[in-house]
This record gives sequence, structure tokens and C-alpha cells, in this order.
Amino acid sequence: MAHAYTPGLKVLEYTVLTKQRRLPLPGDIVVEKGSTVSAEQVVARTNLPGTVQTLNVAGLLGTLPAEIDDVMIKRPGAACAKDEVIAESKGFFGLFKSHVKSPIQGEIESVSKITGQVILREPPIPVEVIAYIDGEVIGIIKNEGVELRTAGSFIQGIFGIGGETIGHIAMAVDDPNEVLTASIINDSFKDKVIIGGSMAEFAALEKARDVGAKGVVVGGIEDQDLKQFMGYDIGVAITGSENVNLTVIATEGFGKLRMADRTFQLLKSLSGRKTSMNGATQIRAGVMRPELIVPATKTDPKKKTADLSTGTGLESGMKVRIIREPYFGLIGRVVGLPVELAKIETEAKVRVLDVELEDKRKVTLPRANVEIIEE
Repeated sequence: MAHAYTPGLKVLEYTVLTKQRRLPLPGDIVVEKGSTVSAEQVVARTNLPGTVQTLNVAGLLGTLPAEIDDVMIKRPGAACAKDEVIAESKGFFGLFKSHVKSPIQGEIESVSKITGQVILREPPIPVEVIAYIDGEVIGIIKNEGVELRTAGSFIQGIFGIGGETIGHIAMAVDDPNEVLTASIINDSFKDKVIIGGSMAEFAALEKARDVGAKGVVVGGIEDQDLKQFMGYDIGVAITGSENVNLTVIATEGFGKLRMADRTFQLLKSLSGRKTSMNGATQIRAGVMRPELIVPATKTDPKKKTADLSTGTGLESGMKVRIIREPYFGLIGRVVGLPVELAKIETEAKVRVLDVELEDKRKVTLPRANVEIIEE
């Protein structure tokens, strides 16, 4: 019998994964297939076209558009400095000339005899794409980017803000139920990814940013604290582009939620290690989870290799997190998957499952109310 797709949250001590790193426009690839790269290393670069500005030179000089070539000092393709004269009227007997100066530094892109307009373009903007993860280049995407492969620990969160960052993991608390407060954070956390417990207070997020931390990972966060920290209310489509100088990941959800023991203990075992972190989250089509990737060392145990691209069906014994009330945030294991439809409070008939919670309670709930935690 077919089963419904169940979302999964991955907390893996060892896995192998691949990532593509692409340029926004065609450009140059600066690494070779088979080479080993560090997370901070540039793998591709290009130039984004500069901003365009338009000047009505014919109108400013009182000449006909068809005669604009006669007044232009600078021709298409010529460089110009800010406030440099690019056009000049003939005046009367060589006197009383009017001038048009360039409002930008850049170049003359085009001159139109139809409209009398001159288009200027600012210098191109260099763009570099870094590897983001330590790994091996396993493929070159011509003029676009590279495909990388790495092995190590992989942890996904429920929600995050802020883009990609790289830092070293630093434990700030000893218990996954402990709240991360500002008093715990000091200058030693500069350039670190701070691991907290059940929640991060607003003051703690501000302190982390002030000391120069790269990121914060906690079980939960209050939505009003997040709004205050960002300075605006967050949207529901996709995050990751926020300019807040700190990447934040909540592993369990919103509110004060104890970080899952497995997640906390794995992060604790990785303390001091370099991690690549991305808070980008998308909850609509094409779900994207915030993540931490910690490259493996030669001495790390190679216990599991998972395919991160395939969906997962529920099976007995699987570890799951409940994602709706009244058991929101609790973790347990699947102990039963009844075939028959069951009636729920809304009078609808749905497929359900039996879950044994960590405190040994057994509950029955709709299968749509859980997500798998991959081990």
C-alpha cells in the first residue's frame, strides 16, 4: 500500500552530501575538478552589470536629438569620471557654452539620436562564490559553478534567519533546557557559533551580535524577540537574506522548547569544530531547512551515510517530532501504524499513528502531525 510523504528533519552524526555552488550570471570557475577546497575558498567569480543612469542631454543643452553627436565630448564605450563634462553646446560664437556633467563614475553605454538620451553605466560589481563547505570538487558546471562533496555531521533546524556563515562551534550552556541569556555571552564568543539550550532571549541575540559571533543555535525563540531583533516582522515565504549580521537557527520551533537531546549531544561532541551554517528557511513548495554542516575528520566514526534527496515514509521504530498541538514539540518513537482510517476531533477520518513519547506515554494522532527525525 502506498504511504504519504512525511517531512523529515535530519540530525546525522555522519553522512555524505553534495552541494552546488552557482553564480548568478555566467562567469569564471577558478578551481578544478578533483581539487580539495576549504569553505572560505573562492570557487567561481563574475561581474554583475553596474547600475544604469539616463541623461536627457539634448533637452539639457537645447539641441535636437538628431544633432546630439555634435555636442557629445565622450563617445559610447568611453570612460567618464563623476562630474566630468561629457557634452557641451556650441554656444554663440564660441561663447556662453552649456555643459552636461556625468553624475556617476562609469562609462558611456549608448547615445540615441531618436530620443536625445545618453545612457551611462556604473562600473561592474564583482561577485565571488565561496565553497561554503570543506570538501572535494566533483563536478564543474561550465561558466556557472561547481558541485562539491563533503562528509561529516549534518543538522537541520525548524526555522532560521540570516544567510551563510562559517565559524567554530562553542557551547554556552551545559543543559539543553537552559535559556541562553546575555550574561552568558562574552568576547570569547567572537567568530563562534554559539550553542544554547531551550531559548535565546532578545538581549542574548543582541549581545551575540555585539561581540561578533557568527551564529546562534537554540531549541526555540519567541516570535516577538525575533521581530524586535530584526526590526521588522518576518514574512512567511523564505528567509535567509536578512541583513542582521547574525545567523540564528531554532532546532525545535517557536517559544521556549528544550533542544532535543540527540541534537544537543551531537553539537556538544562537535564543540570547537568548524561548521558551515545557513539560516535560510522556506516553508512553501520546495521546502528548505536551516542547516549546520561539520566536516568529518579522519578519526570521526563513519556510522551512517544517508541520501539527503529522497522523501521518507513512516515506519515502526522511527523517531518523530510532533509538530501540532496539544503535543507540539514532543519527541517519541512510532509504535503503531494502523491501516484503518480513524475519526479525529474535527470529525474527519484520517490515517493515524501511535507514538510512544520520551516519558513513556502513548498517544494516537494524525500522521500529518509529525515529522521524522533521521538518525
